[in-house]
Amino acid sequence: MNGEPREIIFTSGGTEAINLAIKGTAWAGKARGNRLVTSAAEHHAVLHTMRHLEKFGFEIVTLAVDRYGRVDPDQLDAAINDRTILVSLMLANNEVGTIQPMTDLVSRVRAHRSVAIHIDAVQAAPYMAIDVRDLDVDLLSIAAHKFEGPKGIGALYLRHGTVILPQIQGGTQERYRRAGTENVAAAVGMAAALDLSIVERSEVVPRLARLRDRLRDAVLAQPNVELTGHARKRLPGHLSVVARETDGAAVVMNLDLAAIACSTGSACTTGSTEPSHVLTALGYPEEEARGSIRLTLGRTTSEDEIERAAELIPQTIARLRSAAAMVATQI
Repeated sequence: MNGEPREIIFTSGGTEAINLAIKGTAWAGKARGNRLVTSAAEHHAVLHTMRHLEKFGFEIVTLAVDRYGRVDPDQLDAAINDRTILVSLMLANNEVGTIQPMTDLVSRVRAHRSVAIHIDAVQAAPYMAIDVRDLDVDLLSIAAHKFEGPKGIGALYLRHGTVILPQIQGGTQERYRRAGTENVAAAVGMAAALDLSIVERSEVVPRLARLRDRLRDAVLAQPNVELTGHARKRLPGHLSVVARETDGAAVVMNLDLAAIACSTGSACTTGSTEPSHVLTALGYPEEEARGSIRLTLGRTTSEDEIERAAELIPQTIARLRSAAAMVATQI
């Protein structure tokens, strides 16, 4: 990531890295301000951490996003005042795959010299070049499992000179910034997996984009199915749609029986009955958000799997709609 060894803190995953970035920066800067800025479409690791800090007197500004999930640089600029400590935004959305206009956003933050910028790059790391110098960020979070590394290991990049307060007390590990014995085997596994993903990226990214587009065309051929997220500026393996007049959870269950794995939102909210907060932030009404279907491709996804999914997913949507219509006529 073009950081220095002293700028890397190993954590138990992306959630801990994000918590350390936000809480550590917030408490370190409390004497000079209390405002934290984020967006409504962030991962729950960010939003719930912000909500927690609100209980301790921090002012949380949650920016709206457009229909694609992007933050307006002008609105970000307007949200920053002389009490602002930190801006935390994601590089690419984990549900709809939209890539933020990060160069413009970071430049707005940099115009306010005392404000730190944290980037959640957990979802982006397998598919995008992550260079902390080019991004010009103070803090950046990743998690190994997103690029097929071990679960339970992540990292926080902390620009040298950026001050945080540790959130785990104990020994002197990680240069006093994160106490506890490091999981060396998992850290080595994460590094190896990240190296492999970078080496394979030039082949994997265009192949996934091509397979995703094949699946997209098949799913969108069904009436009243709309692509969510940006049509072009999105991660290559992400396909997310809203199928109106359809219960997304029912689609997921039926596809699961056919050995096709998908979800109605973030993988971290499996089992939740609430509609996706990302889709409601994008402006979808609750009843439409409940018809969301999230399909993600990985490095090992094959042509045959996509062809099978391209046949079964539209069939499943059509069948469930037909069954719902029959029930409605009988009522």
